[in-house]
Amino acid sequence: MRAAVLHSHGAVPEVGEFREPEPEDGAEQLSLRAAALNPIDIRVASGQFPLERYETPYVAGKEGVGARADGSLVYFEYTRKPFGAFGERTLIEADSGYDVPDGLEPELAVCLGVSGLAAWLGLEWRGRLAPGETVLILGASGVVGQIAVQAAKLMGAGHVVAAARDPELLEYAGTLGADALVSLRDDGQDLARTLREASGGAGFDVVLDPLWGEPAAAAMAATRSFGRVVNLGQSAGAEATLTSQAIRSTPIDLLGYTNYTAGEERKAAAYAEMAGHAARGELRVRIERIGLDDVPEAWQRQGTSPHAKLVVVP
Repeated sequence: MRAAVLHSHGAVPEVGEFREPEPEDGAEQLSLRAAALNPIDIRVASGQFPLERYETPYVAGKEGVGARADGSLVYFEYTRKPFGAFGERTLIEADSGYDVPDGLEPELAVCLGVSGLAAWLGLEWRGRLAPGETVLILGASGVVGQIAVQAAKLMGAGHVVAAARDPELLEYAGTLGADALVSLRDDGQDLARTLREASGGAGFDVVLDPLWGEPAAAAMAATRSFGRVVNLGQSAGAEATLTSQAIRSTPIDLLGYTNYTAGEERKAAAYAEMAGHAARGELRVRIERIGLDDVPEAWQRQGTSPHAKLVVVP
């Protein structure tokens, strides 16, 4: 079969022929319908990511949507190596994955996995978002941010503020339901004050932060007492400077999030809820569809934050 194959750690996958995933005990063969390219794919491919390290060569790609023998669709986050998601077929553990409801296109269904779970569970589980609360979504131009804006509204948030650097995609966040927009491009602004004003003046109950760095510090300063700041990435910087006085004067909960610690039962329930919303047209994502032959170029572009989900359609 044709596939994008990683031949050595740290390399870019090459498209070519790879052996067929023959049926094995305890495994199920799927025909791929869509697969998503994520930053985690590049980290895993480096060979330095301790939570997932695989011997090369293997078919790249962590998550996808495939068709079972009976034609039903299933979302999967893990495959049986050396087979990954960027091929015509793959293997998953039998009885694993999440069912995709009828009417939900595979390209959108795959977006609800790695990215969607981070957005949804970051708000629902770690952020403990309650109806009527005020929410800030940092990095709202990214796929996680796009889903998070909609998720916050679906969970009953009273006021949602989207913040991002890209002006076009910030406006797009407004079409997804954000009540106020804040640009992160103006380095001369008092960002904490701007964010607090966008909240309505009282500050935020929940902040979802995939950026860290200076935006996270400003967001914490704009969070009301006993608000929750959920960090799930470091796109703006690996470090943030926080003063002791700032933390003590406005006590907040600073919480970390990763899909790896969410637990299978919690992720399955969240995926099912998101998939239901998406099938009803209540969740959408900017998607760029690419073919297998486009994977090497897209792999290199992924590191520049393409602001659309790169979805491989074999």
